[in-house]
Amino acid sequence: MRKRRERVKDHEQEVRVFRNRSLVAAALIVLMAGALVSRLFYLQVMEHDVFITRSDNNRMRVEPLPPRRGLIYDRNGQLLAENRPTYNLTIVRERVDDLDATLERLVQILGLPEDEVETFRERSLQRQRPYQPALLMSDLTEDQIARLAVNRYLLSGVEVEAQLMRYYPDPIVMSHVLGYVGRINAEELSELDPGNYAGTHFIGKTGVEYTYEDQLHGKAGLRKVETNARGRVLRELDREPPVPGKDLTLTIDSRLQHLAYDLLGGRRGAIVAIQPKTGDILAMVSAPGFDINKFVTGISYADYRALQDDIDLPLYNRAARGQYPPGSTVKPFEALAALQNRVVDANDIVYDPGYFQLPNDTRRYHNWLRWGHGRVDLRRAIEVSNNTYFYTMAYRLGIDRLSSFMHEFGFGEVNSLDVQGALPGLMPSREWKREKYNQPWFPGETLSAGIGQGYFMATPLQLAAATATLANHGHWVRPHLAERIGDQPVKPPFPDTKPDVQVDKTQWWNDVYEGMEEVMSGREGTARKAGAGLEYTMAGKTGTAQVFSLGQNQKYNASELAERLRDHALFIGFAPVEDPQIAVAVIVENAGGGVSGLGRELTDAWLLPKSELKDRPDATVPEEVESLDGD
Repeated sequence: MRKRRERVKDHEQEVRVFRNRSLVAAALIVLMAGALVSRLFYLQVMEHDVFITRSDNNRMRVEPLPPRRGLIYDRNGQLLAENRPTYNLTIVRERVDDLDATLERLVQILGLPEDEVETFRERSLQRQRPYQPALLMSDLTEDQIARLAVNRYLLSGVEVEAQLMRYYPDPIVMSHVLGYVGRINAEELSELDPGNYAGTHFIGKTGVEYTYEDQLHGKAGLRKVETNARGRVLRELDREPPVPGKDLTLTIDSRLQHLAYDLLGGRRGAIVAIQPKTGDILAMVSAPGFDINKFVTGISYADYRALQDDIDLPLYNRAARGQYPPGSTVKPFEALAALQNRVVDANDIVYDPGYFQLPNDTRRYHNWLRWGHGRVDLRRAIEVSNNTYFYTMAYRLGIDRLSSFMHEFGFGEVNSLDVQGALPGLMPSREWKREKYNQPWFPGETLSAGIGQGYFMATPLQLAAATATLANHGHWVRPHLAERIGDQPVKPPFPDTKPDVQVDKTQWWNDVYEGMEEVMSGREGTARKAGAGLEYTMAGKTGTAQVFSLGQNQKYNASELAERLRDHALFIGFAPVEDPQIAVAVIVENAGGGVSGLGRELTDAWLLPKSELKDRPDATVPEEVESLDGD
């Protein structure tokens, strides 16, 4: 049997292997320790702010504090827009386990129609940043609040917030002046400052609420609170109070505003009254109005559709956006244009046979009085509103000089300081027609513009502003609605105010004033019934604007036309003539005539506030006014 050879151990090799393995193990330990230390350094140092924020969010959160919206007052301190406490339903999506199930549960608890689930889902998206509450429902009832309280344990992320909500004491009469606030929509969210509007669910949509949104809104505050595991607030840790919005005082006189609305008597129309020296808008009424309180909490689809479909257009601001042919109310301004351009002297006589004819034209442009007024000068032409005289003046002036002078009084322009959505109307010219229609201007169109017809369009606000400028001997003050913002008064001079209207002779103003005074008090004045018993001097001018065009030899007969095809009735005036305190413009759609009494009533109320208004003929009954034919 062979004997096995024993192997001798190599101690040096074993030592080398052990050393190598130890080094590898040490290196692995060092690498792993390094990775662990690096990760710990990254988490605890580099990402410290992130994780401390996450940690704090589990028990602390920062909540925005919306500012109190500024109040709105009239010039006498009467409250026009206030804030009333209410309860709103909000949701924080990140704190909701199952959004769809929660929204469906909310609808069931509140007893709402099933289609409200989709509405709630859309509203839950309308927020500016994560963890910000989204408004689901406003102005909760006591019954709804009680139902939510009982089922609170089922509604994680849902809260009932107590907030102040806008309320308008005179929602219809003031609708087109104040405008309204409404829920912030997705488009507005993308444009608003996320810091300043955090926690704010409403924003000014129209009217002065929109124009002065920045001043009325204020500045949002913050509070830091500690919460439990379910997100309920346990205590407040820190607070930065919000800065309330500034109160806004308007130039509007509530008493005058209500009177103007009542004078319209449910008819479609507008009345604007301005203080000539300051540009204060004392009243700006568009009728019919609408209930702006419905828009604050979110008007129902049915109610909004009813407003849109209403044939009387209650949402339409006729005072600032209604563009109407101004009719004969422009004749005093045209008279000044004719005097300034030396195409007539105040004492020159124009013979009126009842019509005007252009040279080499057989067409007759009729005066409203078919048999004519005979011999008329400038003052009598204004008093009786003689069309033939002003056809003659317009023809002599030409459309370019007439248009240029009318622009000096603000026709065809927006000159109000802060009336939201005001439109410019239209003062036509030869160049305008060429650009608009690529057609030449015709002489007959100049005659139509000369009596405020044809392409000529003006808003009631423009007419009132032009009348105020006329009363000021051409001095321009921009019409405005704000009297004070906070404690800061808003007063002229205003930026971008038009230059004053200049005429070569002061007497020309008086010539026009005398004619307008005769309108109110003259034997042939077209507003003599409304001017009966005046206790002050008043200058006025009546007008009608055609809605339905007549043929060459047809005669206007209101009784034979459908109500909405009858002429619009207009009136402008100012008083007292020697020291003007108020200028008014009135338009009543399809009234035919007889609205100068409305301007008289409003002027009485401003100049004679403490006296009893005397009994006078019913201002709603048409007086002897012109009815335009054949232009």
